[in-house]
Amino acid sequence: MKTNADVKRIPDAYRRLKASHAGFLKAVEALGDAVRRAGPLDPKTTQLVQLGAAAAIRSEGAVHSHVRRALQLGVPANEIHHALIAITSTIGFPTVRAALSWADDVINAVRSPRKPARGVKSRAGRGARRS
Repeated sequence: MKTNADVKRIPDAYRRLKASHAGFLKAVEALGDAVRRAGPLDPKTTQLVQLGAAAAIRSEGAVHSHVRRALQLGVPANEIHHALIAITSTIGFPTVRAALSWADDVINAVRSPRKPARGVKSRAGRGARRS
């Protein structure tokens, strides 16, 4: 059973960056807020669009972030999975497979909250190539 605390856990790397570069992160967060308010998309759709973009650029951290945010909005795991599967013909199966693995890192952590060992990355993230 997921709790709000499980879903809202802010990654240590983000907290460290915010502590060392508060003004920069404040500007980045303001941009994110402005983007979300800029048009007619609801928050769920916005997160799923951003999740697809994160997968397309092969950003494990961004996939984690947008899955976490989608879960906070009550998006079920099967919809997160489908949003990623839906972009297979656009970004390719290997990239989608990696993104599904990264999404499951967050989904599984919420289902069974245990902090992973420091420095442990998902299998899909190891050796993933950037274009």
